[in-house]
Amino acid sequence: MLSLSSTARIYLCCQPIDMRKSFDGLAAATASLLGQTPTSGHYFVFVSRRRKLLKILCWEGDGYAIWSKRLEQGQFNLPKNVAEKTTINIRDLHILIDGIKPAGFFKRYWQNQIKKN
Repeated sequence: MLSLSSTARIYLCCQPIDMRKSFDGLAAATASLLGQTPTSGHYFVFVSRRRKLLKILCWEGDGYAIWSKRLEQGQFNLPKNVAEKTTINIRDLHILIDGIKPAGFFKRYWQNQIKKN
């Protein structure tokens, strides 16, 4: 299970990554592509070119940890503004992991639209 610290930031890599990379390869990609220190304690999210595989790299104080998920059907839905923004919040990460399309969100009930009988 992935447990996220409330003080850590979540960085999403905009460029597709070769998912054969492991700890050292993803740490090098963190430094070169995101310009961040991989041992900072933040979470770094990488997605494959076909968007079927996702890896999250994090430093846990005594070593790296990688969390990964592979989809058997469909693709991960990246946020629409991913080109401009490399940080995402915890809600966006859960949406990404669960495979929910961000454009599909709507409020179920609106205060001014509730009909009174």
